[in-house]
Amino acid sequence: MEQKEICKPQKISEKKFVRYKEGAVIYSMSQSKFERMAKAAGAVYKLNKLVLVNCEVFERFLESYRL
Repeated sequence: MEQKEICKPQKISEKKFVRYKEGAVIYSMSQSKFERMAKAAGAVYKLNKLVLVNCEVFERFLESYRL
């Protein structure tokens, strides 16, 4: 008998912090929408001109929109 391979959900990104452009690609949305949501989530870290988004915080915020 041949066993079928079971598909396991994979985490989209293994990174904890991403830049706006990368986050928009990961979460399949426009960069401006990702920026607004990241700011609303309180997931933005600004270091001089470098801006990073904490994916863990962002994902918790995103889950609050779940139906």
